[in-house]
Amino acid sequence: MIIYNVTVNIDHEIFEEWLAWMKDTHIPDVMATGCFESHKILRLLNESPDVEGLTFAIQYFAPDMKTLNTYAAQHQPALQQEVQKRYGERVVAFRTLLEEV
Repeated sequence: MIIYNVTVNIDHEIFEEWLAWMKDTHIPDVMATGCFESHKILRLLNESPDVEGLTFAIQYFAPDMKTLNTYAAQHQPALQQEVQKRYGERVVAFRTLLEEV
């Protein structure tokens, strides 16, 4: 199992709208690619006091690297562009890959 983890920091002002959009639109679009078996939305609880905004981890579970590579090549650029277009600098994200052992 490969976990595609997207860590996101969101401005407090847009948090509720962002979360609703993620649940209603973006995550269903990602899952519709057929590349992931499931997902989770997690909120970071022990943020540093100097961090502005709220931090979340969205984890998508892929069966293997081949499937994740398909997602990265065929779907990821357009889906990331949607987020950037909608939120710009108000949402900052970085991505990591994890393997279940």
